[in-house]
Amino acid sequence: MKSWLRLAGLIDDLNGRVGRAVYWLVLVAVLVSATNAAARYGLNAGSNAWLELQWYLFSAIFLLGAGYALREGAHVRIDLVAARFSHRTQAWIDIFGGVFMLLPAAAIILWYGWDAFAASWQMNEVSTDAGGLVRWPVKLLIPAGFALLILQGVAETIKRVAFLRGQYDWHPSGQAPADAVGAAKEG
Repeated sequence: MKSWLRLAGLIDDLNGRVGRAVYWLVLVAVLVSATNAAARYGLNAGSNAWLELQWYLFSAIFLLGAGYALREGAHVRIDLVAARFSHRTQAWIDIFGGVFMLLPAAAIILWYGWDAFAASWQMNEVSTDAGGLVRWPVKLLIPAGFALLILQGVAETIKRVAFLRGQYDWHPSGQAPADAVGAAKEG
């Protein structure tokens, strides 16, 4: 199990690095958006390329940040329901959801996303809008983002299995570890 946990740690580190880099893309997107708006409305000069760059940056933030969001427990959950269950039950729910829902769906999107990217790359697809950008870079974000999400799904599954075996200290996002809850009640 230790080698599996090391693998999970490497995946966590990878998605952590990507997630922190994506933070900077938010700033870039804001600057591009503000500059584009100022040029368009202040100088009556804008271009479709700047608009598309904003869309590309938003796509990168969303797609490349998905694995990081899963790692941080910032993804969509049904916490009102799940919080009522024990940590062990929550771990089983996460394993089931990861193995039977997240991983298959993400693998399908990765598969078809790669085909869309390859076709776009092969024909050097360009936006149909005047002054638009090349499309293959944004289409590459789809398989890249879902590959990172799949890796993080695997890492989270490994950590939940290790938790169930008593070999990993995990607690659901936003909840204190069981020891802290017990100590708080006693104090």
